[in-house]
Amino acid sequence: MQAVIEVPAFDAESQPWPIASAAPASWLVLDANCTYEQVGLFVATLAQRMDVRPPAGRDEVVDALLAEEFLIAAGGMQLLDTVTGMAVLPGCCAGLEDWRDWAQALAGGSPWLGHGPAPEIEFSHGDLRVWQDGGPHRHSGRWAGVHVVAPRLLLPDLLRNVQQDLVGFLGALKTWTTRVGLGERGTALVETVDRNFAITMPLDLPAT
Repeated sequence: MQAVIEVPAFDAESQPWPIASAAPASWLVLDANCTYEQVGLFVATLAQRMDVRPPAGRDEVVDALLAEEFLIAAGGMQLLDTVTGMAVLPGCCAGLEDWRDWAQALAGGSPWLGHGPAPEIEFSHGDLRVWQDGGPHRHSGRWAGVHVVAPRLLLPDLLRNVQQDLVGFLGALKTWTTRVGLGERGTALVETVDRNFAITMPLDLPAT
């Protein structure tokens, strides 16, 4: 289980800092291993929906992010079966900001995982069977049969690992703000990302 954001389509040359080259609609995994350019891509993705137009400079873009009431990012959780190689990705309109909602599955609930495709959780004999699109009743189409299975008892550890990855990413973000030269703006940006995506606050996990 990994925290990911969806890479939007934009002009890399118009960004006020270097960003990693990535295809639109691809997925960026967020963890401590993110490079300088990948962190820049993350911040540029957050800023894309802000009311800031090129050739706005670095400080103007970051100020717009800091002034925003809520930061959101298309994405969420990516589930990988390391044996079969099968993966389930967030659907459209799912957001990284809701990653903690996966804890609902511990109590038999299903978080919002997006649509088009629409991931769905099936509870079966203590397992979580996560379908990429619409559950087991979908027998045709691009996503037919695509699913990942995990014991429900493993979910707390999976979520804790995701949190550790996101905390590691915050460290990479802090290093990025220093390298970019954001000063106090950088400290505020790290705090804002932490708060909006609920990274370091304690995990509230229902009993299994």
